[in-house]
Amino acid sequence: MSGIEEVATVVGNGHDMSLMGLFTQASFTVKIIVILLMGCSFWSWTIIFAKFSFLRKIKVRADKFEEMFWNCGSIESFFDSVSNKGEDPFISVFVAGMKEWRRAKAKVKSTLGCISLNERVTRMMRVTIGREVEYLERYLGFLATVGSTAPFIGLLGMILGIMDTFKSIGLDKSTNLASIAPSIAEALFVTALGLGVTIPAVVAYNKISSEINRYQNRLEAFIDEFSSIISRQIEDTEV
Repeated sequence: MSGIEEVATVVGNGHDMSLMGLFTQASFTVKIIVILLMGCSFWSWTIIFAKFSFLRKIKVRADKFEEMFWNCGSIESFFDSVSNKGEDPFISVFVAGMKEWRRAKAKVKSTLGCISLNERVTRMMRVTIGREVEYLERYLGFLATVGSTAPFIGLLGMILGIMDTFKSIGLDKSTNLASIAPSIAEALFVTALGLGVTIPAVVAYNKISSEINRYQNRLEAFIDEFSSIISRQIEDTEV
């Protein structure tokens, strides 16, 4: 009997070789593993879509903010016109710097104090960057965990499926394809599912991390530019 005919015999003997059939006929432990992997996949894709959507949104806002910032006549008047609802890291960083600038500049009398003020403003803005980046990286740890553990979870399912195969061989005293095909298919199904969960999580984690790093570098560059503006204002005040 050929391999194709044996597989047909398996189906004919009541073994459903569809994905749903493989799941329903699997052992309780393998079902738990499949449900766990499916849950990880669902949550991973939820995070992936949410992160890409949010990053795209804040990049558009960053472009708009920088255009408005560099076209404004005065950073003081621009600060009075902006409003931050906690959704734009660029505005959050700018507002943090301007609040520190306004709070302390009236108390500064000496050149040394002016230099210290510029450092304080820069430090406050960098602290805000750290807080914003931490928010952007939220839930990325889950993607990293799924990317590193899902293959092993799938491997565990494969091992359990192979164990069922050997049990079938021992009980049926037969090694023909008809008796072991369901267990082998079950093992391969769980392994493929583990890889199907892992690959998107790893790719998305690397891509999102790269996008966040680029955005952080953009914020850092804005701080340097803002610090230069503050320095020029201090020099103009001294003159």
